[in-house]
Amino acid sequence: MNGTFEPLAIDGRPSVRGQVIHALRAALIAGQMRPGEVYSAPVLAARFGVSATPVREAMLELVKEGLVLTVPNKGFRVRELSDRELDEITEIRMLLEIPAAARAAGAAAPADLARLRPVAEAVVGAAGRKDLIGYLDNDRRFHLGLLALAGNEQLVAMVGELRARTRLFGLQRLADSGELSASAREHVRMLELIAAGETAELERLMRRHIGHVRGSWAGRDEPGPS
Repeated sequence: MNGTFEPLAIDGRPSVRGQVIHALRAALIAGQMRPGEVYSAPVLAARFGVSATPVREAMLELVKEGLVLTVPNKGFRVRELSDRELDEITEIRMLLEIPAAARAAGAAAPADLARLRPVAEAVVGAAGRKDLIGYLDNDRRFHLGLLALAGNEQLVAMVGELRARTRLFGLQRLADSGELSASAREHVRMLELIAAGETAELERLMRRHIGHVRGSWAGRDEPGPS
């Protein structure tokens, strides 16, 4: 396993399982757990300084999210997406999220924007602190909260699943370079565009924002407008 894991400070807040999930996400983001490699629950438990049971439960939760796969009699393998899969997921997200965001903008009331503003600012703050877990959590809350204003619960659930499969790539490098902060500020800009009724500009920003997944986040040139 690349890198070392710090033992968890078990204090009962939150549950051990919850702390392990948080730690595993951090290890995935930081590149300590590499795509394609197999990890056993007992080995991970020893590194975290906990029993194997909460680690196994945490890994099964990540299996449900599509981040790792079970390997019978061995443990869990970090899921590796091909360039083609990432390109296809990015295309689907653009097809779903951009028009949905435009509909949400038309339905958004001032109170809706006021509720989303602290979340957008939390994304910016987390990026500045290089708090990658906090960035991901608040980024997800913001985007799904925005899309929920369009009134399609199935679309929100689908986008949530797609985002979970792609948003772990390249974050540490972007945080170190400062690019993550630039991406974070786009969330605040989205709210400004919605408040100003600039739907066309919002759609352009959303296309660029989603394109980060296959552009700078993955070390490639970002896709241009289609």
